[in-house]
Formats: sequence, C-alpha cells, structure tokens
Amino acid sequence: MQNRDQILNRRTFLTAGSATLLASTVSRLSGSEGAAFQELPERLRGVRAMTFDVFGTVVDWRTSITKEGEAVGRRHGIQADWSAFADDWRGGYGPAMQRVRSGELGWTKIDDLHRMILDDLVPQYGLTALSDNELDDLNRAWHRLMPWPDTVEGLMRLRKGYVLASLSNGNVALLVNMAKNAGLPWDAVLSAELANQYKPDREVYLKAADLLGLKPEEVMMVAAHKGDLRASADVGFRTAYVPRPTEFGPHVERDLTPDPDFDLVATNFNNMAAQLGL
Repeated sequence: MQNRDQILNRRTFLTAGSATLLASTVSRLSGSEGAAFQELPERLRGVRAMTFDVFGTVVDWRTSITKEGEAVGRRHGIQADWSAFADDWRGGYGPAMQRVRSGELGWTKIDDLHRMILDDLVPQYGLTALSDNELDDLNRAWHRLMPWPDTVEGLMRLRKGYVLASLSNGNVALLVNMAKNAGLPWDAVLSAELANQYKPDREVYLKAADLLGLKPEEVMMVAAHKGDLRASADVGFRTAYVPRPTEFGPHVERDLTPDPDFDLVATNFNNMAAQLGL
C-alpha cells in the first residue's frame, strides 16, 4: 500500500466523474493520522479534507485583473483606471449570480457571467476597439489569476496531512486552467458548477462532501469570507478563517474580526499549516 506522502504528492485533478477515485484516496488517508493530529482540538481531529474558496482566498484577483487591464491598455493605447475596472468587474459578480437565483436567467456558469459583466463595461472603459476574440481572451483573465505569496507553499504543507480541493463558484474549466497556470496543488477540483448552484447555497457544500466520500464534519472549509464559512458551518463543515486584508485594495477597510465560532483562524496558509503541526 502506498504511504500517505505518496498518495498526497500525486498531482491529480479530479472532477465529478472521478469522485470514486477521490473517495478511495480519502479512505486510505483516514487510517494514518500521525502524531500532530492527536494534539488538535477535538472538533478538528476528524477532519480528512479541506475545501478552499478561491477568488480572494487562494488568488489575488484584484492585482491580477488590474495587470491584465494594463496590458490591454498598452496594446491598444487605452488610458483607464484599471484598478477601478477590476473592482467594477468583480462588483458585477454578486448581482449577476442573483439574476440566476431569481430565475431571471437559467443556470449560467461563471465564465459566461464574467463575459456578460465585461460586455457591460466595454463602453465605460474604452474597450470598443477590441474584437470579440480579444474580449474573449480578456475574459479568460480569470483563468490566469495569480496566487497570494504564501499560497502554493502553504498548500503544499497542508497537503501532507489532508486532501485538498477547491470549492469555488468558478466553473471547473476556469479552476483547472487557474491551477495549471498558478501551480495550485489540488487533489481535486470541485466547483459549485457540479451542484448547479452558487455558494453560499447549502447544496454546494453538501455536494462537495458527497463527492469526497466524507461526512460534512470531516471537511474543513477554508475562506477569507465570513459568509462562506458560516454557510458551510450550517451544514456541518469545520471552518478556517484566513483573512486577506488587501483583497479589495490597500485602502479599503473591512471588518476582519473572526467569528468566535470559527474553528481555526490563521494569518495565511503557512501559519495555518504551522498551527496544524505541518
């Protein structure tokens, strides 16, 4: 039988069709916890896998989109506030998802919602000279988001003790391309798309646990957003809060005070790994 490090070091990207393989991996891990697990608080000792919010928690979307906009501006001679462009593009995300939830739109993957929002921003930011193919490439900037400085190293450390999976509203293709581009060492690529719902709808978290072959209490949700964690906790997930103070820019003040009910609070993924003895 393979030891745990051998299992965890396989860079396998899994989606719904490979759920059986993933569940088997989790099962093999569950019998070899190691000494560090015995020192954890009781609520965390049964955790076998971690699911991660991605936009803002794992990757720095604002800096990445700003740089993509700046590159477009240089190529086409467009002068614009590209940080504001990033904020406006991201700002359309919640309202666009609400149009789906309300029934105004049918189920729509995030790539398509991103393109709808981008099309609305074209005249405001002087992007009318871009061809449809160029706009499509710009839309795929969300596939090219770069990780926070601690992300890859921290995930590699956490992967020594847990199965790691994305759990994002981003669609599967977006998340797979992002992982390949940024070197994110997921064991599985899970997405709200697999439940045809968006976070924080409870079905997304329950579907993720089911695909992992685990009970909800055996999964820890890791996020920089308190609403995501509260929603996952409501279905039984354990929770890890990793705030990203500059997600929305260096001058935006937000309440980063953790809820007392969160199971773990860390400054970054390396700090989280250290707290877990990894």
